[in-house]
Amino acid sequence: MNILLSNDDGIRSEGLKALYDVLCEFGNVVVVAPDRERSAVGRALTLHRPIRCEKVAENWYAVDGTPTSCVYIGVHAVMNGKRPDMIIGGINRGPNLGEDITYSGTVSIAMEGALLGIPSVAFSLAAFKNFQWESAAKWAKKIVKTVIKEGLPEGCCLNVNIPNLPYESIKGIKVTRQGKKAYSEKVEERKDPWGRSYFWIGGEEPNWKAEPGTDYWAIKNGFVSITPIQLDLTDYKALAVLENYNWE
Repeated sequence: MNILLSNDDGIRSEGLKALYDVLCEFGNVVVVAPDRERSAVGRALTLHRPIRCEKVAENWYAVDGTPTSCVYIGVHAVMNGKRPDMIIGGINRGPNLGEDITYSGTVSIAMEGALLGIPSVAFSLAAFKNFQWESAAKWAKKIVKTVIKEGLPEGCCLNVNIPNLPYESIKGIKVTRQGKKAYSEKVEERKDPWGRSYFWIGGEEPNWKAEPGTDYWAIKNGFVSITPIQLDLTDYKALAVLENYNWE
């Protein structure tokens, strides 16, 4: 089992190391991760400058590009075009729930894998402090082994969020749909030492709607959330409506 592992928190992330350790128990793992934090870059691809890839340890490579670029470099350069059996992102520091998955560099890793036709999973730990990496890694291991055994539907990847709880305190796994966010973020204006204005986006803890069956509901109630996602963003309900418009 050859696994390509990446993240968006950077190659020094504790979550990356925790996931690497459990995956190495049953697979040959190659880490190709950003050389620094690259959170919230979505599926951005580094196109307009050279990309550096430095070997920092055996099977560990640091790339000065986005998470999607890391997958691209990992598959086509580091692994010399030999397709991995799985592509995995994480473990992310913080949740990737609801509409936030469109921002997520972690989820973009799994989406790039799905685009390549490779079974892919993105893991996030739903916390902002006091991270329980060992617990999250154990659940990640369980999920990866299930995917190895059962496979994934074509064109699908998994977005997995894990509660920040001790392993035994997590109630189990729920297969969920993508939730919705209750938007409350603000843009805060501040002053630099020279009195010039600058802006800081966010700064508040995210808030989602706890609708039953959603990713956030599962996390709030102590379950691991597994949401199947796809790259086809077509709104088929709207497609049926728009086809009846008179566009002339």
